[in-house]
Amino acid sequence: MKIPNGHQIIEEFEKWSPKYLAMEGDPIGLHVGTLNKKIERVLVTLDVNEEVVDEAIAKGAGLIIAHHPPIFRPLKNLQTDFPQGRLMEKLIKSDIAVYAAHTNLDVAVGGVNDLLAAALGLQNTKVLVPTYEAELVKIAVFVPETHEEAVREALAKAGAGAIGEYESCSYTLSGTGRFRPTNGANPYIGEAGKMEVTAESKVEVVVRKNEKDRVIKAMISAHPYEEVAYDVFTLENKEIAMGLGRVGTLNTPMTLAEFAEWTKQQLDVPALRVVGAPDTVIKKVAVLGGDGNKYIQQAKRSGADVYVTGDLYFHVAQDAQDIGLNVVDPGHHVEKVMIKGVMEHMSKQQPTWQCEFLPSETNTEPFRFM
Repeated sequence: MKIPNGHQIIEEFEKWSPKYLAMEGDPIGLHVGTLNKKIERVLVTLDVNEEVVDEAIAKGAGLIIAHHPPIFRPLKNLQTDFPQGRLMEKLIKSDIAVYAAHTNLDVAVGGVNDLLAAALGLQNTKVLVPTYEAELVKIAVFVPETHEEAVREALAKAGAGAIGEYESCSYTLSGTGRFRPTNGANPYIGEAGKMEVTAESKVEVVVRKNEKDRVIKAMISAHPYEEVAYDVFTLENKEIAMGLGRVGTLNTPMTLAEFAEWTKQQLDVPALRVVGAPDTVIKKVAVLGGDGNKYIQQAKRSGADVYVTGDLYFHVAQDAQDIGLNVVDPGHHVEKVMIKGVMEHMSKQQPTWQCEFLPSETNTEPFRFM
């Protein structure tokens, strides 16, 4: 097992939650420190405050992956007499890097909103607010049958072959390859100056266009030939839209009062706010992690019986009431589901790394319920 450096860890993370999924202006990415170092422990947290940094120090973490960016607005100064400056000073002196994945992790398949939907037991989920639809290309590569599986695995590991809720999708055709190496060639099969005929496979995969170069690089690295023959085709069909929030159905209908209690239990909150009549029957649910004030109209248009989101403003709650939209507000901190989600995803993706992904045990919820 090898100890990865920070770049390798983030490269793997961004295969799942790429930066291009983030909303415009969202300050994601590396906020503090360097990734150019070996990292044996990563602390995963919702927020970064001084208590979380102390926890990272105590646990020997060289990297913190957070959902909420610690530098959300540009800093005017970095005075260490004040909390923000003191936090940055402690991170730098302790050589702890901080990487933030915010709305890109909200949008990602298996990210924050999928984790919330799963926690609530929603079935047949769809995107609530589409924000991204990728252009697709198809890569077709010709490879000797002996290396077909290795190349196919390399393509899948690089993110090729993702179609909706399916991954590692590919199609293979068997055929015959013909080529004559020149005198300057160093062929894997055959001899210079002689015509070679060999059994080959044609492996086809679908790839997001903005991930094409990375996938081709991985494919070439796994391929035995000196010169790799492959084609890239532009596709007219689009990827299923990705975006913020999810809409799904409950297996068993509940009243709004029962659903509110269910939400408290499933999202581990001591209290929440509710808009709507307690006896209203709930079957279809929209959920959007964090501040969902801007999206009550989308929730209503989705046909949801209730909208689960945080930080609801007073007047937005009135607007929801006016349009007949029930709302359950369990707060912003329910996005803590990302801690377990990120930790499990990263540990599963790289089982050969000598690197631990540790869940933060610091409660960063600022509110106390009396």
